[in-house]
Amino acid sequence: MNRRAVVHEILAHRAPPYVPWSFSFTTEAREKLERHYGTTDLGDRLQDHLFWALNPAGTFQKVGPHIVRDPFGVVWDRTVDRDIGVVVNPQLAAPSLAGYRFPDPGSGVFFEGVPEMLAEQPDRFRIFPIGFSLYERAWTLRGMENLMADFIDNPGFVRELLRAIADFNIRQVRLALAHDIDAVYFGDDWGQQRGLQMGPDLWYEFIEPELVRMYSVVRAAGKYVFIHSCGDVDELFESLINDGVNCFNPFQPEVMDVADLIPRYHGRLAFHGGLSTQRTLPYGTVADVRKETARLIELGRNGGYILSPAHAVEGDVPLENMLALIDEAMAQPGFKPSSPR
Repeated sequence: MNRRAVVHEILAHRAPPYVPWSFSFTTEAREKLERHYGTTDLGDRLQDHLFWALNPAGTFQKVGPHIVRDPFGVVWDRTVDRDIGVVVNPQLAAPSLAGYRFPDPGSGVFFEGVPEMLAEQPDRFRIFPIGFSLYERAWTLRGMENLMADFIDNPGFVRELLRAIADFNIRQVRLALAHDIDAVYFGDDWGQQRGLQMGPDLWYEFIEPELVRMYSVVRAAGKYVFIHSCGDVDELFESLINDGVNCFNPFQPEVMDVADLIPRYHGRLAFHGGLSTQRTLPYGTVADVRKETARLIELGRNGGYILSPAHAVEGDVPLENMLALIDEAMAQPGFKPSSPR
């Protein structure tokens, strides 16, 4: 059974031969691993089970030192945060879409090189990712404070904006489904360390209807829906299952009871994440990392779980702790490394 098939097994909530994994790293953490392994190609080295089918050149254009522009026209300052950055210029100064044009959903900035990449990764589970897929796209275009006020002061505009973003995503999903992918991943942070940023009432009124529209396109094509939302959002799980979600990430142990949720939702919702990037990885010992990784693997024995840090591993994580995580994953009985490309 190859890596792609193993992920399909756990999404069917069947016991896999071993628990699959996926690791992501910020720029600083990745550079530590590249120096350690002596290569910039970590894919074969780490035997990651998930493959992100997106233009490898990325969707950001460099416009100055540590300054990038995304396809939606938003400029980001990466002086401090080298991976995402801080929004410099929200595009919608007023609560109106008048004069604003969305990018071409089929642009090469998203799809160029994707067929070739997929051909090189026959044994990995293929995901088309849409980052900042709804609420986050809205606040990057409008500004966080403005959008929060708009929920109350300009609800008609918020509905129009979210509908337009979802329409764009649906057009892009339909194009992605022309490729041999297994799932679509929607990234959209709704949570804080406690509760939802906008509260449950606004989430159900404004956010959920557009999620249902987007997710239904993926499910109708027979593909899986993966979502990402940081924070304390498990109050939404029942609704998200009904909305069409198959797998939830990042599954933060600081705000969720991982040991309770994996068995409770077995057969209904899979999880991807779970290893603390706030405590265990940066501040734990090597023994702590090994112990927690082994616990998560044991929780995932019956399926429904992909081993992963709760978020991209940060640069403050010691190399030894990253290697302990990787070693524990790859030492599982039943795992046989794929041959390097």
